[in-house]
Amino acid sequence: MILSAAALLREHGASATSIDRVLAHSGAPRGSVYHHFPGGRTQLIDEAVALAGDFIAGMIDAATQADDPVAAVDAFFVMWRDRLVESDFRAGCPIVAVAVETNDDAPQLARSAAAVFARWQEALAALFLRHGLTEERSRRLGAFIIAAVEGAVIMCRAEQSTAPIEAAATEIHDLLRYALRDRPDTQPEPRR
Repeated sequence: MILSAAALLREHGASATSIDRVLAHSGAPRGSVYHHFPGGRTQLIDEAVALAGDFIAGMIDAATQADDPVAAVDAFFVMWRDRLVESDFRAGCPIVAVAVETNDDAPQLARSAAAVFARWQEALAALFLRHGLTEERSRRLGAFIIAAVEGAVIMCRAEQSTAPIEAAATEIHDLLRYALRDRPDTQPEPRR
């Protein structure tokens, strides 16, 4: 049911991800919802956000173990581009789906989405910090990359084209090459 909720969030958004729709998608019996999710729809969506967040965080964590941080970020953009194409531009990010909706009846969903975004940003910041950038620059780049990917995914879905994510990926690739080239540990020693 959690996997189904995450899949439905990716394609239809939070408002359209109802208990009935999750049951139809997952094939689970109705009674199992209230047994496993006593908090109802809100709990189910919150757990789907956590699962989707963990999944992408795992991909980011694996990519950040690479020796080349630029290649790691390039791979992150490729993964999103491929997901868009494979789903015929129907599947976006389930975290964005929750974050962009008002959720007045369940404000914890926005907090859960914010926590996922922060986790992803921290993973990227740790990568850049490990490769010699300052903590401040690493954090800014981590936030910028997540914002660029998420914005590009939304634009790709609207335009039914990979052009926005390809443009964002190219610009960030060049930005990272420049930033990592000029990091403090690669500066030449001053002449005496």
